[in-house]
Amino acid sequence: MEHISTLFIQTFTTLLAIVNPLEALPIFLKLMDGKSDQDHHKVARQSCFYATILLYFFLIFGTVILKIFNVPLSMVRIVGGMVLLRIGFSLFLPSSSNDVIPTGAGDSTRRDRNVAFVPLAMPIMFGPGAIATVIGMSSLVRHPFSDFSRMAAIAGGILAAMFVIFIILTYARRILHRIGPNGVDAATRIVGFFVSAMGMALIFHGVIEAMQQYGILNIP
Repeated sequence: MEHISTLFIQTFTTLLAIVNPLEALPIFLKLMDGKSDQDHHKVARQSCFYATILLYFFLIFGTVILKIFNVPLSMVRIVGGMVLLRIGFSLFLPSSSNDVIPTGAGDSTRRDRNVAFVPLAMPIMFGPGAIATVIGMSSLVRHPFSDFSRMAAIAGGILAAMFVIFIILTYARRILHRIGPNGVDAATRIVGFFVSAMGMALIFHGVIEAMQQYGILNIP
């Protein structure tokens, strides 16, 4: 039971740290500039729904895809940890996330229709870090189909993280007004530290497991 709750908490906190909805607030508000609160609520709900579906897809089929290509789970943990480590370090630097905002002239109707999926769901919520997190967490479950409770804990962690992100995006104007740009920057740098620590932990466990698999290290 303790391991199940640990999986839930790790998935929830890691995804929340990776997505970092506080950093996404300025992007969301810029994309929704001039829109009503009802539109804010609708786009926040749609983007979180799309991201959840994509995360569940990789949760269910991620390990299957790895088996098809014969990629060991230990290597997934190492690479996933490297991705998280890189993202964590990048969060210490000034944010360049505004680059994902579409610019230039275009059909406004088309942009409004697609904004929930691109760039909000992808790549802001569902990017390399989120993919690495989900596959890395699912790799901790040795037998996904027989050990349903652990997979359910990871799925619950994803759903809980997406719900918190939905709430933050829905009340984006109020939150940004309360904490201000400096508060967002401080929170982002703190999150970056913990994301780096999570990435380093994945790399460490992946290296240990790889050494055991190839007979380099024997731990009883």
